[in-house]
Amino acid sequence: MNADRLLAHYEEIADAPDAISRLRRFILDLAMRGKLVPQASKDKPNLELLKLIANEGLAHPNLPNGWCQAKIGTLLNFQYGKGLNSNERAVEGPVPVYGSNGIVGFTESPLTTLPSIIVGRKGSAGAMNLCDGPSWTTDVAYFVEAPAFFNIRFLLNALTALRLDKLGKGVKPGLSRSDAYEQVLSVPPLAEQHRIVAKVDELMALCDRLEAARAEREATRDRLTAASLARLNTPDPATFQADVRFALNTIPALTNRPDQIKQLRQTILNLAVRGKLVPQDPKDESASELLKKIQKKRGRLLASGYPTPDEARTQSKKQSEQTIPIGLESLPAGWAWATLLQCSAFVVDCKNKTAPYSSKGIRLIRTTNVRDGKMNMNDQRYVDQNTFDLWSARCIPEPGDILITREAPMGEVCLIPPGEQICLGQRMMLARLVPNTIEQEFLIYSLRDPQLMDRVQDKPIGATVQHLRVGGVETLLVPLPPLAEQQRIVAKVDALMALCDQLEASLDHTAITRRRLLDALLNEALDSVPFTAKTAA
Repeated sequence: MNADRLLAHYEEIADAPDAISRLRRFILDLAMRGKLVPQASKDKPNLELLKLIANEGLAHPNLPNGWCQAKIGTLLNFQYGKGLNSNERAVEGPVPVYGSNGIVGFTESPLTTLPSIIVGRKGSAGAMNLCDGPSWTTDVAYFVEAPAFFNIRFLLNALTALRLDKLGKGVKPGLSRSDAYEQVLSVPPLAEQHRIVAKVDELMALCDRLEAARAEREATRDRLTAASLARLNTPDPATFQADVRFALNTIPALTNRPDQIKQLRQTILNLAVRGKLVPQDPKDESASELLKKIQKKRGRLLASGYPTPDEARTQSKKQSEQTIPIGLESLPAGWAWATLLQCSAFVVDCKNKTAPYSSKGIRLIRTTNVRDGKMNMNDQRYVDQNTFDLWSARCIPEPGDILITREAPMGEVCLIPPGEQICLGQRMMLARLVPNTIEQEFLIYSLRDPQLMDRVQDKPIGATVQHLRVGGVETLLVPLPPLAEQQRIVAKVDALMALCDQLEASLDHTAITRRRLLDALLNEALDSVPFTAKTAA
């Protein structure tokens, strides 16, 4: 397989996540190996260059005719930039001022009058920028003036191909000049450098066009997907079922990115909590009757001192204060509005203090540990038994309890999985349902509704980082269907989420296949004959 075949098969790998960036690197790799343009026997190495590298002692395996090889430190001088006071900078002027990754202002006098390559030293270590005229480089970057044996644009491509950013070290990456000087450059005759630059420019322009075409394809997919989902989110009763069938049939073909599947999941949840996912059955016992049963069972639990006598008194008082505002959105037949507290045996918040951590023990679930309806181990912390007992004085968390975050981000929810013992971290809340009343999974799906924040009565507070009040979680409005319909909704959502899982798995498999094909094409093309003018066209 040669480079012609790479271009011929490009459509098969065009939607690989990094296809175009890999193609750009591939072009530079070919260029720096002497495989992008043919060599000319009349091209000769620069005599100054030959003298400069005479004592380098580097082996030159497989170098094209007329090429030389040497370390950067032998060929170039990475000159340090200089600091520039703020009063010497302006928003416009004759001389651009470069930081580690581009122009940061202008000034009157240059640090160098020659064209130069600015190489990031701190922060954006190894970033490359070319200035064709006078410039000032600040002290977070180096500037490199091209010797006579370099075309400066070829030099820019050669340094870019080395990926000096990979040499960055430290929390705020810094590029050491001594590390850069150890890297090896291959240098063709100057005439060939000019031809390489022209060919690289031509092929990079092709990459630009491919990138623009891909962006247009993605935009078209996004518009079609958004239009399909919009018809579901604002349904027309006369066409809704047809719209659902159309969406389910076409979205898999339109879906090319994980974020598009996320939109589909959000639409499913939105439909579920609005009664649009499964039909209503007039024979179902209404949600109003269900709430009355919950109230009676909860009353008996709290009267018995559950979960503790003090907490039972607190919860009883809060229950008596629950109200449903008037003027809410109309719900399907048999549904009713309720607050989270009215749906639950009780709702408690965490201790208003950061728990002391232990190296091992009981998992402390903080806001970072609840995402996308599941508990995770992100930056997992632990507490010992004494801390757990203090932090669980109001109630001991149990499997099946619902966890809710009040901050960073707000409104993430999950169930405590079977067999898990956890301690509530700061800005976390817990809701426990009355047994055999509400489907836990339905309530989780309802709380994962993308429009959840619209149902918060006691709005979030906080100037810098917003968080939900405790009362905002307790009085969170829940559109509650009959129990039998909850079960049908959960079954339907589970089936549709499984379809989304299949789509994601298909995307992952397709992405892996495309990457493997891309790897094979690039590796084989590297061993092929050089591009001809016809090949690269």
